[in-house]
Amino acid sequence: MDTDWMYCLIFVFAFSEASTNEPVANQLIDYKNSHHDVNRVVTGYGVPVDNIAATLTVGYHGPVLLQDVVFLDTMAHFDRERIPERVVHAKGAGAFGYFEVTHDITQYTKAVVFSEVGKKTPIAVRFSFVTGETGSADTTRDPRGFSIKFYTEDGIWDLVGNNTPIFFIRDPILFPLFIHSQKRNPATNLKDANMFWDFISLRPETTHQTMITFSDRGIPDGYRYMHGFGSHTFKMVNHRHEAVYVKFHYKTDQGIRNLSPAKAANISGTDPDYAIRDLYNAISRGDFPTWSLYIQVMTFKEAEHFQWNPFDLTKVWPQEDFPLIPVGKIVLNQNPSNYFAEVEQIGFSPAHMIPGIEPSPDKMLHGRLFAYSDTQRYRLGTNYLQFPVNKPFRSQITNFQRDGPQTYTDNQGGAPNYFPNSFHGPKNDPTAVISTFNVTGDVARYNSGDEDNFSQPTLFWRNVLKPDERDRLAQNIADTLKDAADFIQDRTVKMFSQVDAEFGYKLSEGLSRYAENSGNSFGSF
Repeated sequence: MDTDWMYCLIFVFAFSEASTNEPVANQLIDYKNSHHDVNRVVTGYGVPVDNIAATLTVGYHGPVLLQDVVFLDTMAHFDRERIPERVVHAKGAGAFGYFEVTHDITQYTKAVVFSEVGKKTPIAVRFSFVTGETGSADTTRDPRGFSIKFYTEDGIWDLVGNNTPIFFIRDPILFPLFIHSQKRNPATNLKDANMFWDFISLRPETTHQTMITFSDRGIPDGYRYMHGFGSHTFKMVNHRHEAVYVKFHYKTDQGIRNLSPAKAANISGTDPDYAIRDLYNAISRGDFPTWSLYIQVMTFKEAEHFQWNPFDLTKVWPQEDFPLIPVGKIVLNQNPSNYFAEVEQIGFSPAHMIPGIEPSPDKMLHGRLFAYSDTQRYRLGTNYLQFPVNKPFRSQITNFQRDGPQTYTDNQGGAPNYFPNSFHGPKNDPTAVISTFNVTGDVARYNSGDEDNFSQPTLFWRNVLKPDERDRLAQNIADTLKDAADFIQDRTVKMFSQVDAEFGYKLSEGLSRYAENSGNSFGSF
């Protein structure tokens, strides 16, 4: 028994020694060292508490009294501590910093954030996973969210993107259906290879993004070593009301680093919060991560004659045709002071645009303009934009919206809440006028499922991936596709064969090896 205790003490000592080398392990110690006065316990309504560790009872062993309002207040708040989890992008990490303009792009946009070289704008960034729940490991194979909130003088601009320049689908009505296939089987509550690959193989527009997801870049080594993209096509408008289409790219200055499946699996078991820890520690030690922001620009005339639909989220704009134009620097130099208040409660929406930045005809973007604001009102409440982390603190809120739960400002005081009015209420701002554009076409539900799903994936396979990267891509797909039904495997191999016959052959070969090892027949390849 004494020996067991000795080993336990050695373990605890070794763990504590190792932990103190990391800023995350020292957070409470740092707090103690910077807060020398011990405050008294006070209830949420401001009343001091004599003993927070004991309920009010009849005698030492007696029942708890209903009049113990301190206990009731403590439990009632605890019962309501969690807010609904994000239906996608549930787990993530956040940080704060600034964006600095390094190159003049005022020829393209009047957006105040880009008004002059050297200008700095405060930002908040949230990194996340797409399909995983809050308890997921940080090293799972999944696209990463990379969203930036710019606190500008003209209000909030949210650039809500991912670490890939494209996505799986191009029509927003498919989004909830696609996400269902990537999450848990409603009967078994388990991830289901049949669900995943059934959807993928029935909607070939997923091919391009699926290849990127299962490539070497499918598991980034934390958040600091990956690129970010606005992904959608946006519109920039200058002071002369001239408009162009743009795409946003933010390139990591740390360089790209990715994890192998084996290393990722090991980390998921030993440190499932690996990416959150890495980001926090880096910022704490002054190793501030940075990204360089670029734009691609396409004129309206070029868009009319572009060989692909320029608003298709499953496709990229080739950089040889539309080169990257440098814009500025993203710097993250401050960790959140409280995760729940500043990361869990941060609310992004692509609908948050400032004058000079507008939507393009991108269908997926249009769907997100509604969905993101709607989900924040569901998760956080009608007045989520009053939360400090979401508040456009550099501009004054003057509109005709009032009341609702969690209103804790002065509710715009006595200003009139209707328009027009004769009592000095807010007026329209002609400088914020949007660019004019024409819309033509017959109203219908257009199925875009067969809209050139393979030409860009073929270029990715032949021109971007090296031979060893192709081998790993096929192997990574086979590692999960093997668990799907034979007919789904068959259909998926045929789909990837349309990218390149070699791709289909490598995938078929990999699945055959699994079938031979398991002693089962492979199916109809």
